[in-house]
This record gives sequence, structure tokens and C-alpha cells, in this order.
Amino acid sequence: MEYLALWMFPVLLVILLTGFPIAFSLMGVATIFGYITFGDAVVYQFIDKIDEVAGNFVLAAVPLFVFMGTMLEKSGIAERLFDAVHIWTRRLPGGLGVGTIFMCVIFAASTGVIGATETVVGLLAIPVMMKHNYNKGLISGTICAGGSLGTIIPPSVVVIIMGPIADVSVGNLFIGMIIPGLTMATLYIVYIMGRCYLRPQDGSIVSDDEYLPTLNERLWITLTAFLPAALMIFAVLGSIMMGLASPTEAAAMGAFGAVILAAIYRTLTWDTLRHALLNTVKVTSMILMILLAGSMFSGVFVGAGGTRTTTELIAASDLSPWATLAVFLIIVFIAGFALEWISILLIFLPVFIPVVTQLGFDPVWFCILFLIVIQTSYLSPPMAPAIFYLRGIAPPEITMPDMFKGVVPFIILQLLTLALVMAFPQMVLWLPEKILGF
Repeated sequence: MEYLALWMFPVLLVILLTGFPIAFSLMGVATIFGYITFGDAVVYQFIDKIDEVAGNFVLAAVPLFVFMGTMLEKSGIAERLFDAVHIWTRRLPGGLGVGTIFMCVIFAASTGVIGATETVVGLLAIPVMMKHNYNKGLISGTICAGGSLGTIIPPSVVVIIMGPIADVSVGNLFIGMIIPGLTMATLYIVYIMGRCYLRPQDGSIVSDDEYLPTLNERLWITLTAFLPAALMIFAVLGSIMMGLASPTEAAAMGAFGAVILAAIYRTLTWDTLRHALLNTVKVTSMILMILLAGSMFSGVFVGAGGTRTTTELIAASDLSPWATLAVFLIIVFIAGFALEWISILLIFLPVFIPVVTQLGFDPVWFCILFLIVIQTSYLSPPMAPAIFYLRGIAPPEITMPDMFKGVVPFIILQLLTLALVMAFPQMVLWLPEKILGF
């Protein structure tokens, strides 16, 4: 019985590989192993977990952020933002790709939902980049990598789920991920500009015969399209960073701001509101259902002595702290091929965090490394969920080989970001220390 809890992971993976839904797989494994370990008492443990998830006020931010991003998309505000960004970047080498990354950063800071950024920005950017004969691999890599920034740019829904699981402050995570997230986006932009400067055929500058708005016109477009949305994003993130609002309160402000913006732009209709609300209910229900199932799974695993056994096995292996950290990150990377991000958080984070803390590493820093690795596996073939999102919106001219080749340079840039954050932990810890005194 000593190693019984460890068998939960291979059993779960076998069930998931059959295509069974994640939430029911987690619940089923938890029920079977919980009954073997605790008997009928496992029912009371599950009731406590339901009450714990239902009473977690931080999770109230999830539907609010989802609604905020959906309103920006359905009301046409995202399209206005896209146009406002591209009028400033279109004359740079690879300017359309650079503008697309900027747009991904803005939209990631507006929605926080993985997949939403890639889908919305991809639908807007791919036709324009195809029209100007951009390299299909570069198009694919830019959309996939830019879309994945929703993991590492606040306010990420991933972090809202991660905070309670890792028992760390969501505010500290939001602030700590800013520098790594912007570093990664900057590396993307430098790569795109450098590649298109050296190989103009991959991303030509928009020709002079196309109409370019005058400076006054560009300023007006920026003022009316970009500035209001940017102020809303700043209000949401700024209020969290300055300690004026909790993530849930800031999310409510962002949701309300998205409705006000839609009303100002005269795109707020009952149909838009209905679609935004329905999408919010669907996404939130899915996330919370999986979260509850994962909470049940981790509760049984910990209660059955799984964390203690894991710690003892790691101690017996006599690995150095850094080698142990590397093993944990490799496991997360491999798991990303087969599991959704929320499953990875719920399955591995409760096991890893106590060990990481015991080894003397900062849990906030480790959580950011965890996020970067999830994002990297999100892009990495052969599974690459980002590529499957792109496949759903890309035209037939962009083939799967184009996509696979296109993401490779961006995976390298993500690994470079991971190495920088590992080498310089202050990239994560400095800003929370300055702002919150953490």
C-alpha cells in the first residue's frame, strides 16, 4: 500500500489516452483509489473538496476575465486594436508579424485565456500576411507563439488557477510574470525583424503604393481604438499591482470596462451580449469542472501519502536540488504533449511545490518556470495544441509541415527565456519585491 498513490498517475494516463474526458477521468481515478485507501470516508473528503472549490473567491475572476476577452472579440474592439497597431509597424522589416506579436500581447492582457488570443488574432492577421506573401512558416510560428503568450502575460487564467493550488499569491504571480513575458515577446519581435531584414522574401515591407494614413490620421486611430482598450488593461493590471484591488475585483472592473467600450463604439447589441455570456458559461463550466476533478484527485493522492512517498524517493535518488528541478520541468514538458494545461497544474503542482520549497527554491519563481515549460510544450510537435488551434483557422495553403517548421525557432526562443529566468531569478522576484515588498 506504500506506493499505491503513485499508481494513480499511470492509470490516469492510460484512461486519458483512450480519449475519455479529462474531468471524468480524474474523478474516476480519485474515486477508485480513494475508496481503496479510505473506504466510505472518501465521500466526505470529496464533499469538502466541492465546498473548497465553490468557496474560493479567487476563482470568481475566471468567468469575469473570460467574459472580458469574449466581449472584446464579439464587439469588434479586437479588430480595431489590430488596425491601430498595424498602422505603426507595417513599414518595419516583418512589420505585419511584429504588429501581430504586439496585438497578441495586448489581447493576452485582455483575456488571459489560452487559445482565445491565437484564434482571434489569427483570424485577423493571417489573411493580411498571406496577401503580402509572408513565408507560411513564419506566419504559422508567429500566430502560434504569439497566441501562446496568454500563458505568461497577466492576467492569465492559468495563474488564477495556479495560485490556490501552489498556495502562493496570485498577485505575486501576476507581477512576477511581467518581465519574463515581455522578455519572451521582445525575443519574438527581434527574431521576426532580424529574419525579415536578412531575408526580405520572408516578410516584405508593405509597399509604398498602398495607402498609409497621415500622422494625424494615425494618431486619431490610435487615440480612438488603442488608447481606450489600453487604459482598461492598465486599470485591471495596475489595480492589482498597486494593491488597490484583488484579482477578482480587477476582473470585475475589466468585464464592466469591456461592456462600456462596446457601448461607446456602438457595437453593444443583445446578440453580442448573448454570445459573450454563452461563451463565458461554456468555458467557465469546463474549467471549474476540471478544477474540481483535479482537486479530488490531488486530495486522494496527498491523503494516501503520495507526496511523502515522492519526497522519500527523490531523497533516496540523491539528486542535487538543480537536477531535481530539471527532472520536474522535463516531466511537465512531456506531460504537455498529452494533457491540457489545467490537468498538468492539478496533477503535478501539488506534488512538486512541497519538494521545491523544501529544496530552498522560491515557489513563485518555480511557478513561472512551470508556466514557461507549459507554454513551450504547447508549441512543441508532435502534439502541439497551438498547431491544432491554428489548423482550425488557417487556409489550406498553410500546410502542417509549414506549421511544424514555423514553430521551431520560437520554441528555441522560449527555451532561451527559460534559461534566462533560471539563471536570473530576479527577473521574477525583483518586481514583486519593489511593488509589494514581497
